[in-house]
Amino acid sequence: MRRRIFGLIPNVFFLGLVSLFNDFSAEMIVAVMPAFLVSSFGAAPIFIGFLEGFADALASILKIASGWFSDKMQRRKAIAVSGYSLSAFTRWILYFVGNIWQIFMLRAVDRIGKGFRDSPRDALIAESVPTNELGKSFGYQRAMDAMGGILGPLAAVMVLPFIAGDYRTLFLIAFTVGILAVASFLFVEERKPGIAEPPRSRPPLSFSLDYFGDAFKRFIVSIFIFGLGAMPISVMLLKSQDLGAIGTYIPLMYLVYNISFALFAVPFGKLADRITDRGVMISGFLVAIASYALFAATSAPLGIVFGFILFGMYSAMTDGIERSFASKLVPGTVMASGQGFLGAAIGISSLLAGVIGGSIWTLWGEVPAFIYGAVMMAIGLITFVSLNGAKNPV
Repeated sequence: MRRRIFGLIPNVFFLGLVSLFNDFSAEMIVAVMPAFLVSSFGAAPIFIGFLEGFADALASILKIASGWFSDKMQRRKAIAVSGYSLSAFTRWILYFVGNIWQIFMLRAVDRIGKGFRDSPRDALIAESVPTNELGKSFGYQRAMDAMGGILGPLAAVMVLPFIAGDYRTLFLIAFTVGILAVASFLFVEERKPGIAEPPRSRPPLSFSLDYFGDAFKRFIVSIFIFGLGAMPISVMLLKSQDLGAIGTYIPLMYLVYNISFALFAVPFGKLADRITDRGVMISGFLVAIASYALFAATSAPLGIVFGFILFGMYSAMTDGIERSFASKLVPGTVMASGQGFLGAAIGISSLLAGVIGGSIWTLWGEVPAFIYGAVMMAIGLITFVSLNGAKNPV
């Protein structure tokens, strides 16, 4: 019987701690960044959407490269550590920024770190657990990620009054928390990826899906189409302006979103292990569409809060489960590469959704932006149901 910690494989448990501390650090910054950009530099929604979308797309492209490199080198841990270290290092530099383009560059560097770490980390989780625990394990990792998203905004809300609303000092505090994420890797053990194969049987570094099977290709296409409607959360948080002071309500609504995410991630992960990943994801897509429809229909405080609760549920029903689904569609020797392509599909579509949705918001207002998102996600849902049939064993 393998040693477990609270019912989890040790690698999964400690990688969860890595995510907790890293996202505690990162989300302290993300929660206040829209307010910082608006109050300090007068940034428009289109810029905020482009900033987050570009950063996520950059990370996504690098996920393919880091996944390939991890598969080729047969290493996961060292590559993931380098990515987390780079992200943590960039956060203290935010203290010194003087214009929005410096923030743009630092955000890009932070996402380069994310691009290096995510694919090997997700592959390490998949290779550390049996198949019938993938949903629970990825759900736990995403729940700890979301827990960091709870503690980060909450800490930001509590700390800002004591530092006279000085966002730059908050960035330094966030940096110190990020160091704990890197330190947690001391307890993570390396795993040998898959079954050894001759080097020539492994795919070359390529941004093509030709090496992968048809089921994986269909999955990636449908996730990309759905993502064209899912605007980055930083853009969605601008809906908080309907409640009042942007600097107060953005962190609070981000907190609501992450509490919902954290509460539901593990239960839905376990449900996916018992039934199917596909069924839970379809339900999650429907919940996302409902949240956008609600945001378009109301500016009432209760409606906005409920909308962010629904969107947190959507993330809990899809974020980790998409990783679980993908891991079952690719061989072990290209596990990290497969996770990289999944991350790329999500990130690049997020860039496009942020630019398109942010542009619509800037030109015509929030209601048309949310209507666009809901319609595009509905098209993505139809595509997912059509291309990923119920006969799929996962």
